[in-house]
Amino acid sequence: MCGRFLLTSPAETIRRRFGVEAAGLDLRPRYNIAPGQDILVVHAAPDGGRRAALMRWGLMPAWMNEPPGRPLINARIETVAERPAFRAAFRHRRCLVPADGWYEWQPQAKGPKQPFVFLPRAQEDRPFAFAGIYEEPHAARWGEELPATVAILTMPAWPGFARIHDRMPVPLAPEGFAAWLDPDRPPLSEHLALLPEEAFALRPVSRLVNRVTIDSPAILEAG
Repeated sequence: MCGRFLLTSPAETIRRRFGVEAAGLDLRPRYNIAPGQDILVVHAAPDGGRRAALMRWGLMPAWMNEPPGRPLINARIETVAERPAFRAAFRHRRCLVPADGWYEWQPQAKGPKQPFVFLPRAQEDRPFAFAGIYEEPHAARWGEELPATVAILTMPAWPGFARIHDRMPVPLAPEGFAAWLDPDRPPLSEHLALLPEEAFALRPVSRLVNRVTIDSPAILEAG
């Protein structure tokens, strides 16, 4: 799964990488982005360009009769086209979720899980994007006015990462952005342009990341 990530690139770097204007959006560095928070999303605009927006992390489909027991923060790329919760968004509302890396937790023989961060080795690979899907703002059937919401797609973890967790977010390379945003392009993972496994390094980080109220570079210190 992907339950925590970071986006720390300067605002101008984000604008250039994704080809968007982001006036009025809060693009300060964030080291501990968690479900339920508003996250930066890039989606296709009606004029054929791209648009940046903030969306709530945790997809809320319009047809739901009640809030889900757990937020729908992730969608498996293997089943996203078929699952009722995701298929409409997958067909019509794909997006990019800018990121500089993500966190996963490894169980330990004794004591609490150890968090790890996964970061691109090369600065030119930052930021990249997670493949995502989103839902437009709508009035929920239980009476709540919901903002735009988003889920991050996941895939089986690469062999070198599977010792930490068996799933990982889908890391799109810049040359794969346009294809993912185009609903008429083949959506299967083998057609996606991904950053390769060797582009990433992983290392343990501080357990400060366990606390969503902490958003500090200190999280990236050795665990």
